[in-house]
Amino acid sequence: MFLEAIAASVLVSLVSLVGVLLLSLRKETLDSMVFYILSFATGSLLGAAFLDLLPEAIDGIDARTVLPFTLGGVVLFFIMERFVHWHHEHHDHSEHEKPVAYLVLLGDGMHNFFDGVSIAASFAASPAVGVATTLAIILHEIPQELSDFTLLLYAGFSKKKAIIFNLLSGLVAVLGALAFFYLASYIEHLEAYGLALAAGGFIYIAGSDIIPELHKEKIWHRTALQLVAILAGIATIWLLSAYLGV
Repeated sequence: MFLEAIAASVLVSLVSLVGVLLLSLRKETLDSMVFYILSFATGSLLGAAFLDLLPEAIDGIDARTVLPFTLGGVVLFFIMERFVHWHHEHHDHSEHEKPVAYLVLLGDGMHNFFDGVSIAASFAASPAVGVATTLAIILHEIPQELSDFTLLLYAGFSKKKAIIFNLLSGLVAVLGALAFFYLASYIEHLEAYGLALAAGGFIYIAGSDIIPELHKEKIWHRTALQLVAILAGIATIWLLSAYLGV
């Protein structure tokens, strides 16, 4: 359980290198890939929240305790996102580029920390929940890391420096997993609380960040493909739940 969670956290951290791997792709190809990844990620995030994380959390403690923590996860992720956006909007890029980039890295690091907590709590529940949660996190991290990598380059970072800083920010997920396992011996039902917070975070990311982007698509056949990808994401999480023994 411990080693699996740490390995999964390291794997999620390595997603920060995706920007380097995709630098050689044409913009049209990259945009097309992100379109499908975002749609699939929406389904996987919502599927993980409602089919894995919340049921497991409710099994650990009662729903009346779980749901306020889930709501707290929504609020927590809103605060973290607004923190980053507020600084981004209130600094002039031409004079304060690098401070903005560091603030984005800080916000991303906080996000990654809670990703690590989510992974650890999920593996503490069962291997299947851990795998499903890790998959959902990886899928929503790919577009995020592409955005972060681009921002660091825009802020004047060299490619090498952007890679290193993005990777360091990603590795904070491992600290989140370690912190969870350390505190679990002191806090009763920490696993259930962590799952509930993670579910709230997943619901917020899907509902606030990704779905509004999907609504920008106006071509009907691409909208239909979005729906197919969303349902595929949900089905993937359901299959993981059904066949990995949740």
